[in-house]
Amino acid sequence: MRKILIIEDDEKLCRELGTFLTNNGYKAEGLPPGKYGIPAILNVQPDLILLDLGLPGTDGLYLCRELRKVTELPVIVITSQDTQMAELMSLNQGADDFVTKPFHPQILLAHIEAILKRVYREQTPVEKQNLGLFTLDMAKAVISSETGTTELTKNELRILDCLAHHRNQIVSRDELISHLWDSELFVDDNTLTVNMTRLRGKLEEIGVRDVIQTKRGLGYVLLCDTESI
Repeated sequence: MRKILIIEDDEKLCRELGTFLTNNGYKAEGLPPGKYGIPAILNVQPDLILLDLGLPGTDGLYLCRELRKVTELPVIVITSQDTQMAELMSLNQGADDFVTKPFHPQILLAHIEAILKRVYREQTPVEKQNLGLFTLDMAKAVISSETGTTELTKNELRILDCLAHHRNQIVSRDELISHLWDSELFVDDNTLTVNMTRLRGKLEEIGVRDVIQTKRGLGYVLLCDTESI
């Protein structure tokens, strides 16, 4: 379930948007009035931000610009400034879309869904992925190498799939947990550790060792020989 952060000083509108988005299958959260700092925004870990330009004590364009320095999270500006200049400035500061007030909720929803599909577009599952020393078969939920084949559980399959999509890159524990929650596989930090240990054990069963490395304080990385993929 995608999480949307609403940065809007009109508390009534913020509540109404939150209710509307929740009723349409999203998690919705608003920041407390005046708490519009970048750390507070990032702490929510949203998938998309609805950002009002006319915020008291700060400037929405400034927030958008500062966000772009640290994250690529999609931002939709919502504002009563119905001018081409306001739209141009918003897009130049890194906004992904621009919606003017007053707006029909369904129109805003269409903008949100379009941005989410573009940014988090679901890749068509590749049935078989060559990961260097072994192959991952998503359709059969098995991994295989020259020395053997073994089956994976749903959790193990999704963890390995996530690591495979970010091969040779560090994937944080939070990102892995979020990935499994989005797949309706409910795990916590301890469950992730257990599943990671079992996954490594199954890789060792087929003669593949040390391809999933722990980066202390950062996460995990799946090491692949890119020349063989």
